[in-house]
Amino acid sequence: MNKVNILGIEFDNYSLEEFKDRLINRLNNKLSTMVVTANPEIVMAANKDPKFMKIIRQDADLVTADGIGIVLGGKMLKTPMKERVTGYDLFTWLLEVANLRKLRVYLIGATPAVMKITKEKVAKVYPGVELVGAEDGYFKDDLTTVAKRIEKAKPDMVFAAIGFPRQEQLISLLRQKQVPAIMMGVGGSFDVFSGAVKRAPEVFQKTHLEWLYRLITNPTRFKRMLALPEFVVEVEKSKKQKNKSNRKNTI
Repeated sequence: MNKVNILGIEFDNYSLEEFKDRLINRLNNKLSTMVVTANPEIVMAANKDPKFMKIIRQDADLVTADGIGIVLGGKMLKTPMKERVTGYDLFTWLLEVANLRKLRVYLIGATPAVMKITKEKVAKVYPGVELVGAEDGYFKDDLTTVAKRIEKAKPDMVFAAIGFPRQEQLISLLRQKQVPAIMMGVGGSFDVFSGAVKRAPEVFQKTHLEWLYRLITNPTRFKRMLALPEFVVEVEKSKKQKNKSNRKNTI
């Protein structure tokens, strides 16, 4: 099964390596590509915001399960997903690809300080990357103006870290203009990449407890974390409705 529907969002049921293959194929063919890395928080936000849901459902070319909660949701609905595929892992891998191919990359998001470090690190670690844009997320222009600025730079890849749903709204504008680039919202990836925020130790990653590490190290995330139990409750409701419908169809 290549698609798994969880609360209205169609997730692509691919492994990390399969996602990489598809991204390389789209990159080789210069296809305008919008990637959404959706976690339970994004799923719940989309269910409360029809415009956000419409962007994901109509404009996204690939939707990854960025969060163990999504994998759990798939199991609950008896439509298991192959694995969790995080935005950060795709982001750093795509930078490696851009480095090898000497591609044009546009970065937008985070604080001025974080963007400065991110820009410097990209130049040092990925010298083959041509940064055609590196601006922080505190711009005053509207998203349409920003989209025009990005389009003019003619990037091969665009990474937006301005939080959802704004990063998806921005990428949607570029996708609708058929900008021939791999474009992805990466949330807090610049913070982690720059070292401003530490990624969870490997033991937390392997046991799928990155969320717990983030909560321990940053208690202010507590309110955001409430989206996870809310998500589980909604998935359980969806499961019951699905079972009820299946029973009716067999009568």
